[in-house]
Amino acid sequence: MDLKIKNVHLFDPLNKIDEVGTLLIDKGKVIKGSESSARQEIDGKGLYLFPGFVDVHSHFREPGAEDAETIETGSKAAVKGGYTSVCVMPNTGPPIDNEGLVRFIKEKSEEVGLCRVFPIGTVTKGRKGKELSEMAHLYEAGCVAFSDDGDCVMNSSVMRNALEYSKLFNVPIIDHPEDVFLSNKGQMHEGSVSTELGFKGIPDISESTVVARDILLSKFTQGRIHLAHVSTADSVKLIKDWETDKVTSEVTPHHLLLSDDEIKDFDPNKKMKPPLRTRYDVEVMQKAVKDGLIEVVATDHAPHPDYKKELEFAEAAFGVTGLETSFAVLYTELVKKGKLTLGILIKALSSSPCNIFNLPLGEVKEGATADFTIVDLKGVWEVTTDVFASKAKNSPFLGRKLKGIVRYCIVDGRTIFKNGDFIS
Repeated sequence: MDLKIKNVHLFDPLNKIDEVGTLLIDKGKVIKGSESSARQEIDGKGLYLFPGFVDVHSHFREPGAEDAETIETGSKAAVKGGYTSVCVMPNTGPPIDNEGLVRFIKEKSEEVGLCRVFPIGTVTKGRKGKELSEMAHLYEAGCVAFSDDGDCVMNSSVMRNALEYSKLFNVPIIDHPEDVFLSNKGQMHEGSVSTELGFKGIPDISESTVVARDILLSKFTQGRIHLAHVSTADSVKLIKDWETDKVTSEVTPHHLLLSDDEIKDFDPNKKMKPPLRTRYDVEVMQKAVKDGLIEVVATDHAPHPDYKKELEFAEAAFGVTGLETSFAVLYTELVKKGKLTLGILIKALSSSPCNIFNLPLGEVKEGATADFTIVDLKGVWEVTTDVFASKAKNSPFLGRKLKGIVRYCIVDGRTIFKNGDFIS
């Protein structure tokens, strides 16, 4: 037997497991058996063991922008935040629109040897929105979904073709819902705060009009659409009105917690796309996750070097980091305050993304792949620039004291993170 984890609180809401016990692992799988000796033993007294967290929306920047992040530093950020698997977006330089780049990402992540890294291929060649990528080749090379994230596929005919073609592989098209003609170089949410601060606004309809279009295209084609970083109440209403298993969605921690009022301090670390919306939108997002209407919480981890963020708000780059703070900030601000149950949060971070993206992970039961996150829920830490494993420090939660410290990450039965140390 490879690993025994004893005295740990096993928690898997999908399989209704909520008990203190022992977990036995051999050859990367959970096994039954006696509590005999193992090559490695972890005493999990006082700790919770969850299915490994899975992020379906991260930007590792490599190749092309290694000054912001690399596959290695992104992987370190992931496991430090409890993520055993990460799906990486294709808006790299060059974009992930060919088999060679898919192989590069897979081989580099295996060389790093920390979390699982699943590439997402582009919908269109060069992310130019005109001609479909060789989706079959990308899928065969290892892509788990397709997206032009960072840019919306504005041509409805191209999006229709992508949805129809993706049915061959039963994988989702990840939609970046932003009508660029409506967002039109805006800096923050369009509303009373943007007027007060004097910034050009991004109206909420720039998101909801594309959400409506792509829900209808999904209905027409029967292709699977996954709506990325949903942020507006109107988008949620559209998802509810057209509820179907062909349409899934995600929301980020910052859109679950922060509103445009936060921008009154002009902090560029609170500048992202979609922008922080109103407090009402935040409340609608929280209820949508609570009700299971939005199935997934994804980080949209978007690292930037200091020279792109330490600027006046209007000049700073869009995007914030999220992998290292996601679980702790949501546990502290939503679970501890009674706005979400721990079970709902863990499902949104593990089994739900696995179900949508066809990943055979996200469970604790016998026979399951041994990808687990072990957390000290009573541990307290402060978000400061010197705690990040990521190259980037552009977090909107700097200065917050959070509960929930990741003590161990286990991938395929191997301990790859232990009390702050990376074990590759």
